[in-house]
Amino acid sequence: MSKPYVVGITGGSGSGKTRFMESLMRETEDASLLSMDHYYVNIEQQEKDDQGIEDFDRLESIDHDKYVKDLKRLMSGESISFPEYTFNNSDTNPKEITVESKPIILVEGIFVLYVPEIRSLLDLKLYIEAPDYLMMKRRIVRDAKERGYDLEDVLYRYEHHVAPSYKKYIEPSKKWADLVIPNHKDFDVALKVITTFLNR
Repeated sequence: MSKPYVVGITGGSGSGKTRFMESLMRETEDASLLSMDHYYVNIEQQEKDDQGIEDFDRLESIDHDKYVKDLKRLMSGESISFPEYTFNNSDTNPKEITVESKPIILVEGIFVLYVPEIRSLLDLKLYIEAPDYLMMKRRIVRDAKERGYDLEDVLYRYEHHVAPSYKKYIEPSKKWADLVIPNHKDFDVALKVITTFLNR
């Protein structure tokens, strides 16, 4: 088996990176996905702020060592399995996720360009960019729907956790991107260019 081509996708929370990644998965032939969202450490180990709220946007909130190990296993031709991370949402039953090694591996997450051990494994590095107001709007909708957070909780986390992490880690990682993709309205042209390249 030849070495898979590894594509890293990152951007701020609510930038549209997950939607871009899902579109790539639909349009790209023979690709697998390894999302960083399933590598958060257990909620009991998540550090809390001075208000007693878990901060999922710290660099240490994710098990990067395990992520790198699993990515290397995929690159070597192995399949991997792990439980879905549900952010302690009692309404969600965790399922077992299996990722197969394929010729193209998409890796997605807020820190995939910032962490050197991950960045060094990427063949193509993509950064999805969107205005702050739009990222906040998307975050409110997503967290209410997927994680069961109310508006007050979402706004608190955005101000005290999400925005500081974005300024400290995510936005600066744009300098390592091969391509910066604006997602103010849509990313259709960029998606077509990248899928054409990958499918060839």
